[in-house]
Amino acid sequence: MRFHCNGFILRPFTVDDAASVARHANNPKVAANLRDQFPHPYTLRDARAFLKAAAGGTETIFAIEVNGEAVGAIGLIPGTDIERCAAEIGYWLGEAYWGRGIATEAIRTITEWALPHFELTRIFAKPFVENIGSIRALEKCGYVREGRLCRAAVKNGEIRDFYIYARVR
Repeated sequence: MRFHCNGFILRPFTVDDAASVARHANNPKVAANLRDQFPHPYTLRDARAFLKAAAGGTETIFAIEVNGEAVGAIGLIPGTDIERCAAEIGYWLGEAYWGRGIATEAIRTITEWALPHFELTRIFAKPFVENIGSIRALEKCGYVREGRLCRAAVKNGEIRDFYIYARVR
């Protein structure tokens, strides 16, 4: 599955993306707003381990490609059991590409495709309250803030709050 967007492509990852992923992911500003499973520093070894799991045709994770180079990722974590009608969306983008509307269009594209494709009734995201760029991108895509989870996460030794944003159908 490939999506041709305005100035970038969403496509499956390949093992050849390792160097590009490592270069764009190895940034403390990128890692600061992601789960701890996204390491910092982010090495070529980390990229290869990620790509081993992500490459090979999965329909739930996509490379964000600009000018032939993987500069970020967007994907879904499908719910299970009684939450099988929902999925969490997650994404990151190399800092050099921030502020260009790429994350917004990637969120919109994957959301519009995934809701009917996976027969979802809900896609949600949990941005840290300080992550204004992500919050704006979600809101531009029709995601609505449902609440604030106070003191619900620990990142870099600091207890933090995050919001729940969702798009429902």
